[in-house]
Amino acid sequence: MPEVIFPGPEGRLEGRYHPQPAPDAPIAIILHPDPQFGGTMNNRVVYNLHYAFHKIGFTVLRFNFRGVGRSQGEYDQGLGELSDAASALDYLQAMNPNSKHCWVAGFSFGAWIGMQLLMRRPEITGFISVAPPANMYDFSFLAPCPSSGLIINGTMDRVAPPKDTANLVSKLREQKGITITHEEIEGADHFFKDDEAHMKPMIDHVQSYVKRRLTEGSR
Repeated sequence: MPEVIFPGPEGRLEGRYHPQPAPDAPIAIILHPDPQFGGTMNNRVVYNLHYAFHKIGFTVLRFNFRGVGRSQGEYDQGLGELSDAASALDYLQAMNPNSKHCWVAGFSFGAWIGMQLLMRRPEITGFISVAPPANMYDFSFLAPCPSSGLIINGTMDRVAPPKDTANLVSKLREQKGITITHEEIEGADHFFKDDEAHMKPMIDHVQSYVKRRLTEGSR
C-alpha cells in the first residue's frame, strides 16, 4: 500500500492510501486515537478498520495527525487535528472525483474528530465511531447530527465507560431523520485486545453495517 504525503494546514501529513480499481468506488478516511497517549495511524483498531473498508470495496486513506510520525506540526487539542482531517478528506476527494459515497471512521479521540468532521462536511454519507470518549469530550455539537452511523464499543471499556457511550447514543437517537445503530462487544476493553473474541466481532459489525447501508443507498 503506497505511502503518501499530502499538504495539511501546518505542513505535510503522512498517510497510507489504498485505492480500488473502480474510479467510482466509495471513499473512507480513518482517524487515529489521541497522539498524547501514543495514538498513530498504525494503531491496531485503525489498521483493522482501514482494511475492513478496503475489503468491501472502498478506497481508503488513514493518516497521522500533526506532530505524529512524519506529519509536521504540533498537537493542538483537537482543533488542528480537525483541520488535518478536513485536509485529508480534501486530498482523498481530489484523488477520487467520481466517488458517490464518502465515509469517516474514527477510534477513540479519532471518533470525536470524525463526528466533528460530519458537521463540517455534508457530503459525508455515513460514519463509524469506535469507542467514542463521551466521558472526556463534549459531543453536544451534534445538534443535529447530519448523518446516520454506527457507534460501537466494548462492555468492559474502562477508558470510555459504556454508560457514557449509551448516554451519547440515546441523545443522538432523539433526533429526527437519522438512524444511530449501537453495538456492544461483550467483554471487550477500549482497545479490543483479543483478536478473535473482540476485534473480529467488532470489524464484522462494521463491515455488515456499511455493506447494508451501501445496498440501501440510504443516508
